[in-house]
Amino acid sequence: MYADDETVRRILLDTGDTWAVVGLSDNRSRAAYGVAEVLQRFGKKIVPVHPKAETVHGERGYASLADIPFPVDVVDVFVNSDLAGQVADDAVSAGAKAVWFQLGVVDEAAYERTRAAGLDMVMDRCPAIEIPRLDGRA
Repeated sequence: MYADDETVRRILLDTGDTWAVVGLSDNRSRAAYGVAEVLQRFGKKIVPVHPKAETVHGERGYASLADIPFPVDVVDVFVNSDLAGQVADDAVSAGAKAVWFQLGVVDEAAYERTRAAGLDMVMDRCPAIEIPRLDGRA
């Protein structure tokens, strides 16, 4: 298990409402698209991060975390596990408060580095599953 319920609760309810969603494009068939929509429904501001820098769900996209000109609270990672560690490192550099690796995204070394840097982290879980349960709307 890569996060206890208290860490999940803290990230979803207390850490902040600006979520950079890395891997989010306007491709409706991708999981990131639906998860970002759920995050918005629960009051989160989503920031699409994708090399194409597309506008998604009405929010301007950026090519990388470093390109975002304002603070981000949580970095939600929808990339392959072999790329996720670099994204976690970039999240630390960008001053994020937490990192969330989606279902199937696992990098134990990145988890340890991110936690050692003082950030909360969840790995191999989905906020679209967790937030309705915590919010009482499930």
